[in-house]
Amino acid sequence: MTLKIDSSARLIGKIKAGHNSYFAQGTIIRSIGEAVTIGGSSMILENSVLIGTPEHPVVVGQKTVFGHRCLVLGATIGDLCEIGNSSIFLPGCVVGKMCIFGEGTMIESNQVIPDGSVVVGRPGRIIRRLTEDDIAMITRMRGGDIQLNDNDEKITHEGYVEDKMGQLYPYRDKMPQVAETARIFDSAEITGDVIIGENTIIGSGVRIIGNSHGPVIIGNNVQILENTVLHLLPDNRLVIADDVTIGPGCMIHGTTIGKHCVIESGSIVCDYSALGDNVLVTAGTLVKQRSTFEDNQILEGFPAKSIGHNQAILSRPDWAFSD
Repeated sequence: MTLKIDSSARLIGKIKAGHNSYFAQGTIIRSIGEAVTIGGSSMILENSVLIGTPEHPVVVGQKTVFGHRCLVLGATIGDLCEIGNSSIFLPGCVVGKMCIFGEGTMIESNQVIPDGSVVVGRPGRIIRRLTEDDIAMITRMRGGDIQLNDNDEKITHEGYVEDKMGQLYPYRDKMPQVAETARIFDSAEITGDVIIGENTIIGSGVRIIGNSHGPVIIGNNVQILENTVLHLLPDNRLVIADDVTIGPGCMIHGTTIGKHCVIESGSIVCDYSALGDNVLVTAGTLVKQRSTFEDNQILEGFPAKSIGHNQAILSRPDWAFSD
């Protein structure tokens, strides 16, 4: 049996995968407690992130293809699905066989998508059933072969992260400053005017860019998860307070984020915005430029609106790194 793993992909933890499954450049798969299973001949394309936990495992069927920059947190996805770029699947959702998802679709927690559905939108909605033309496209994209293997044997890949820090790059006279207790995963890259506090974790594939703009100041006990990008416009600052969690695949630009905030997967926070303490930004949300939200808000939407208040200090989701 063979797996195809590009050199810049990272498989972390025990992952069960079938014959000819493919993990493209920049793909990150993190399995907590053998919680990721991927069927034979499935493809996870560039810069996608899959995270499985014992509470919310990831299960992917055979011959399913994920486009670029997809995010999968604890979802079950059937055989022969065609998934558009930048789609998001949230914990507990279940997708049937031979479904098609438009680009940027988001499937909410515990949402169920039946076999043969065509789905678009945030949140995802079924717009029609599969047609003969759709089936022909799925077949063509798989070289004319949509037969499934009744004995889809899996091997367990023992993933690891090399015991070295990610890359730190100077920009002019500025070099990133990283606390001794911080952990920078090996495929992360940090440039220029960046300060990282104690016990902070920077996940695989993260890019933090403090070049001609800056500074970027990241507090203590912060987690910035896989394939997230931090950057900012000129004459601005990006400040992240202590105990913040930023989920995978986010874009964080020139903002101020208060203590204990949780920014869920695939969210975008734009320049000159400000979030108070203990704010929850739900998955796929856009915080527009110059938006300001006070403490304890729950934000949702594209653009973000407050939909409620947190009654207690936010805890880290199960897809974060264990404290």
